[in-house]
Amino acid sequence: MAGDPYKELGVSKGASADEVKKAFRKLAKELHPDKNPGDKAAEERFKRVTGAFDLLGDAEKRAKYDRGEIDADGREQFRGFGGGQPGGGRSGGFGGFGGSGGRGGFEDIDLEELFGAFGGGRAKGGFGGGGRGQDVRATLDVSLEDAIAGTTRRIQFSDGRMLDVAIPKGATDGQTIRLKGQGTPGRGGQAGDALIELRIQPHPLFKRDGADLTMDLAVSVPDAVLGGKIPVPTPEGTVMMTIPKGSNSGKTLRLKGRGAYAGGKRGDLLARLVVTLPETPDEDLVRFATEWRDKRPYKPGR
Repeated sequence: MAGDPYKELGVSKGASADEVKKAFRKLAKELHPDKNPGDKAAEERFKRVTGAFDLLGDAEKRAKYDRGEIDADGREQFRGFGGGQPGGGRSGGFGGFGGSGGRGGFEDIDLEELFGAFGGGRAKGGFGGGGRGQDVRATLDVSLEDAIAGTTRRIQFSDGRMLDVAIPKGATDGQTIRLKGQGTPGRGGQAGDALIELRIQPHPLFKRDGADLTMDLAVSVPDAVLGGKIPVPTPEGTVMMTIPKGSNSGKTLRLKGRGAYAGGKRGDLLARLVVTLPETPDEDLVRFATEWRDKRPYKPGR
């Protein structure tokens, strides 16, 4: 006999559907057998948590349970007739999961995959009779430059298979690429797919702000005072940018269309100027600054 499904998931009876799903995902990742190999207690708890979500994750079943029409196992309650009669309960036992790439299957649990292994009829294909094989998941780290320009990368799955993944131009962080038929073979049906989640890695120079990129750009004192053209690095190579005369540190210049992508549109590159002195002392500059300070004193920002 199952316990209180609300207690199993650690939610109140008034919890919203999203709160129930969030609680289940958290517990499923913690208790997943891939993360707890050989741990029978975790396996049993995983079963109970899955059963609790099978009940509370279905609005109709949840309503019946709250009204006392079914018990925690989904059996109908017949009051006054001497005990319950089975009906509508869950089927299926503790099954295995298809392998996945990246850092391990338990890190990217999909609700369809979980219920494909436990019955419940929520998966597009599972381990029941014939049908579509399971999808497998992996993550792929991609540089900012490759995400913007597009490229092809090779990924290896835990079963040793190597696949080439085409990274589209303008790829975004968290985007998932589906490789048809590259998942778990089906039993009498088609194979599942491989789902590759892209993770754009931090860049040592550029920072992301939506579709825009920001950076600090060192500028010499002469270029800041006199203006001129200086080279500026971008994700697609160096370009020349005009520095206006009398530019101070903190001034931001914009290079249109040189940023990242978001929502299908490309942003800009924003270069924040940082007026920089020579790394080694320069006697002429010291002499000039000394004379300037004596003859033309001023206090910045006042």
